[in-house]
Amino acid sequence: MYIVDRTARFVRGFLLSYGPSSVKKRFWDKEYSQEKWTFAYNTVGDCVYPHLERYTKNAAILDIGCGSGNTGTEMAGHYRSYLGVDISEAALAKARRRSQECGRGDKNSFACSDFLTYVPPSQYDVILFRESLYHVPLGRVKETLDRYSAYLKHNGVLVVRLFASSGDSPNGKDKPRPAAMLRIVETKFEVLEKARYNLPGQPIVMVVRPIMGPEALS
Repeated sequence: MYIVDRTARFVRGFLLSYGPSSVKKRFWDKEYSQEKWTFAYNTVGDCVYPHLERYTKNAAILDIGCGSGNTGTEMAGHYRSYLGVDISEAALAKARRRSQECGRGDKNSFACSDFLTYVPPSQYDVILFRESLYHVPLGRVKETLDRYSAYLKHNGVLVVRLFASSGDSPNGKDKPRPAAMLRIVETKFEVLEKARYNLPGQPIVMVVRPIMGPEALS
């Protein structure tokens, strides 16, 4: 049974990173329609918010892989505008409803798209990847971040949040794939903030911006 479950998780993860958009959309729509992610609908007080809110006063925010809209309804409301992007229309239906319910329907908007190919309509002060980098093929992480960096305003930032570990201990072994992703972010971008939290999964939050100099060409 363990081998079967592990194989199923591997196949699911592979398809959600490398599969065609139509397959990924069916997966996510089914999971949100069946309320598989109900346990994650309330993340008030998450460790990403203090980092995010330092950069979002009167800001335009682009949330890549926004899911059911936690960020747009839970973070401090002092931002100017928020655009959440997700491949699942079922998730976005929840996000729109939650935005209306908390009085943010006028400044929160949403777009249904595969973020690997999505073209933002404007430039933003903050672009957030909250666990969504998991679904980027490892060889395309820098390419994806570089592409979205082109839509940052002057002095804009990327905010990345990832679970680093499969355990709860601060000395636990990190998962190879997220660890590799974080190394790419840390070595290819200017790191403004980095914090690791002693919480389940050992979440790491990084705030970075593109390196504007000769080293950016390497």
